[in-house]
Amino acid sequence: DTDGGKTGQVNALTVLNASGFAFGMPARVTAQVQPGDGKVVDVERLAAFGGPTHTKGVQILTGYLNGRYAHGQPLSLSASIAFEQSYGPIDGDSASAAELIGILSAIADVPVRQGIAITGSVNQHGFMQPIGGANEKIEGFFDVCAMRGLAGHHGVIIPRANVVNLMLRDDVVEAARDGCFNIYAVETVDEAIEVLTGLKAGARRAGGRFPRGTFNAAVADRLEYFARPRLMRPV
Repeated sequence: DTDGGKTGQVNALTVLNASGFAFGMPARVTAQVQPGDGKVVDVERLAAFGGPTHTKGVQILTGYLNGRYAHGQPLSLSASIAFEQSYGPIDGDSASAAELIGILSAIADVPVRQGIAITGSVNQHGFMQPIGGANEKIEGFFDVCAMRGLAGHHGVIIPRANVVNLMLRDDVVEAARDGCFNIYAVETVDEAIEVLTGLKAGARRAGGRFPRGTFNAAVADRLEYFARPRLMRPV
């Protein structure tokens, strides 16, 4: 999808390498959540498609969720993430930003803009780390959007550290210059959330709560709801 918004669904950017050539290929990442014991299920790993670097990236997401939202209560979440219609090996951690935002969107029940794709590795503190194949990834999503008709709301999110690597085709540069296609360079997950949802991410206040009406407040409230049965369970 390159238009509208979907909850728990994010367009990730991937690269296929074959015979010395690299091709950018957008991929749909989906997430489902429910109350649980704090585990994130990597469907690619269970299907023996996910490589060790991808598995490591998924495990880092649990660290981020615990550090960001599990303050004073256990992370009572069971989540699953998957690349839809992938039939071969997947490796690397450059999809961890897309996977994390898919999970957060599903928790908060807030839709993600489908006209914007994202690539980036995330660390446990929510900072976006550089990735490889930035040019091919951007051009791959641009081609999909251009075939369907650029409408000004299409674009990609990349780590700010990758800006120095950009050497894009002339048609992509021209579309960006004309405002038909956008490239957002971000440093944190919160910045990416604001681009993809249109909501303020919200920073945790001194009292431990996020400002009402922000994306992170919606995530924290849902996780608190998930944790109630565990907190109220008799010992």
